[in-house]
Amino acid sequence: QVQLVESGGALVQPGGSLRLSCTASGRIFSIYAMGWYRQPPGKQRELVAHITSAGTTNYTDSVKGRFTISRDNAKNMVYLEMNSLKPEDTAVYYCTQYGLGTQKRAWGQGTQVTVSS
Repeated sequence: QVQLVESGGALVQPGGSLRLSCTASGRIFSIYAMGWYRQPPGKQRELVAHITSAGTTNYTDSVKGRFTISRDNAKNMVYLEMNSLKPEDTAVYYCTQYGLGTQKRAWGQGTQVTVSS
């Protein structure tokens, strides 16, 4: 059974930085693509960043140049480094592990990020 546990969410001032972490267990971590999604208040969940098993990354336009996704296969962890945070980055951030073939995608429970002065 796959388990994803996020941490690192907090209240931060505009312009500040945060690092989110996600620990995965239950499957061979290194072969799966990983991602971070977010759900702002009253809005739909949206993709923030994605990293393939080979380490190729992509980002939604609104975070390009500010956020960095990375992974440590030895620790079964994926990270989201967030800089120059804006109030519009306020959301619950979810870690996801994409499935292979017919496998279901797994989700974490989410971690709250609030950007406010």
